[in-house]
Amino acid sequence: MFASLFARISPFHGPLTPAVCEPPALTDVQPIQNAISSSSEAAPIYSCEFGSAKYFALCGVGGLLSCGLTHTAVVPLDLVKCRLQVDSKKYKNVMYGFKLSVREEGVRSLAKGWAPTFIGYSLQGMFKFGLYEVFKVGYSNVLDEETAYVYRTFVYLAASASAEVFADIALSPFEAVKVRIQTMPGFANTLREAWPKMVQNEGYGTFYKGLVPLWGRQIPYTMIKFACFERTLEMFYKYVVPKPRDQCSKGEQLVVTFAAGCVAGVLCAIVSHPADTVVSKLNQDKSATVGSIVSKLGWAGVWKGLGTRIVMIGTLTALQWFIFDGVKVILRTPRPPPAEMPESMKKRLEAEISVKDN
Repeated sequence: MFASLFARISPFHGPLTPAVCEPPALTDVQPIQNAISSSSEAAPIYSCEFGSAKYFALCGVGGLLSCGLTHTAVVPLDLVKCRLQVDSKKYKNVMYGFKLSVREEGVRSLAKGWAPTFIGYSLQGMFKFGLYEVFKVGYSNVLDEETAYVYRTFVYLAASASAEVFADIALSPFEAVKVRIQTMPGFANTLREAWPKMVQNEGYGTFYKGLVPLWGRQIPYTMIKFACFERTLEMFYKYVVPKPRDQCSKGEQLVVTFAAGCVAGVLCAIVSHPADTVVSKLNQDKSATVGSIVSKLGWAGVWKGLGTRIVMIGTLTALQWFIFDGVKVILRTPRPPPAEMPESMKKRLEAEISVKDN
């Protein structure tokens, strides 16, 4: 449906546009070999065109790897977090939760739920990152260049929210299985065991019972994750990094990406935590409702496990952006620079300042 929108790439310089670099012109004082070297660095050969179907597909691959790998890596921490959320009296705190889980079920129990985590979050990451790029380009192209620049934060928020709606539909069944395995000892130990048992006992509807609360957790989380990252990255290159982005090596750019991801991750964890607690409770108790859970837990109860979630999600988000950007480098996918004010807007503002001074 965005075919007509993608025909025009947003002209303002930023994450919604391709980086277009022209090779330097040769002069008498510029050795030919230097010109060739400079040209190869300034105008890398990309594997696809920005805004093409292949570009969006490769962004989906980056998202699949970034979310699938990172969420699977922290399954032990996620297991303890979920158990702390659903039974805080028994597990008390993170360290005690680890000790008790190992004591009751052994070290191998800390890996419970790794399969639904890997599959579910890989699918979610593919839709999240891939569709974010689709919606971001689509929404920005509806606007003129100056409006797209001025309201770019709203473009990021709208694009990420739209993408997350579809990403959570893919995630929901696997999230339900994961929480059931992790928080109900004896129910099942593997995805192959839990899935048919849940279908037989409760029907396929049980996989989407937590979808609305999942949206409540993930949509605000993703909106902060993308919008905060984009704006933080922009500010880092403007105020913190001592040289322009185009003069930074790819390694230096990835470090900046990781740092911006850390900032976004902490904010994401705080915003989405209450809904995360509700989702864990819903998937544990098939008779519970959102209202009954909130009433039972109270305001303080829905914030249980926040410290663990900040550590987990903060690290996760930073690594996800690092992996996503790294995959784009490996696959030679276009990596446009942060947003810059359009030339037309710069000239207009300069003219207005000049008139005021006179």
